[in-house]
Amino acid sequence: MSIAERYQRVAAEVAEAAMAAGRAPEDVLLVAVSKTVGPEGVAEAIKGGARDFGENRPDQIVLKSAAFPEARWHFIGNIQSRRIPEIVASATLIHSLYQRRHAEKIDRAAAELSKVQDVLIEVNVSGEASKSGVAPAEAAELVRAVAALPHVSVRGLMTMAPAGDAQAAREAFAGLAELAAQIRSQLPADDAAVFTELSMGMSDDWREAVPLGATIVRVGRAIFSESYQE
Repeated sequence: MSIAERYQRVAAEVAEAAMAAGRAPEDVLLVAVSKTVGPEGVAEAIKGGARDFGENRPDQIVLKSAAFPEARWHFIGNIQSRRIPEIVASATLIHSLYQRRHAEKIDRAAAELSKVQDVLIEVNVSGEASKSGVAPAEAAELVRAVAALPHVSVRGLMTMAPAGDAQAAREAFAGLAELAAQIRSQLPADDAAVFTELSMGMSDDWREAVPLGATIVRVGRAIFSESYQE
């Protein structure tokens, strides 16, 4: 299978899973995580219909967003403070914000570009030491603080589930959805209206995420790796 064909297959499966969960296919956005391929792989995915791509390194999102400005670029990696201006210049949505100091720098970088930067707050729902993100108990306070910044819009939450354990993944995703609902109920109306996104689910666990409310799934290997096996 080509990258284009694999993208189309995954997109069809995501749409089917959404409908099986009683949701519209367009309610779940498929982000093709292109961090393992070069511009040729991105071009192949675009041929298959991909429009949203995820990158975890600043240099790669800068390079690829410049090469494919027609696509929407998502930054999903660790935020390095000194690279924030480059990330903001390239990213449609930043998924991995969990430090207030980074939010303030994103706000300044966005102001210089006369844009409002959409972000998600990363939450470490599982509590694993190997994962980054704000603790669930501290998420609401961070959301309120970031939402108050004039050039940042908090669009929702993101998490990564424990690997290789479907039940643990379901628990993490259900926990994120419950937390998001709690936070949304506490936000001012204008902030609550745009606080709608749940970025959760990757190649191995997006099927657990969609029935639990994922609005964005981040899929890399199932699209870009010839050797990926479900």
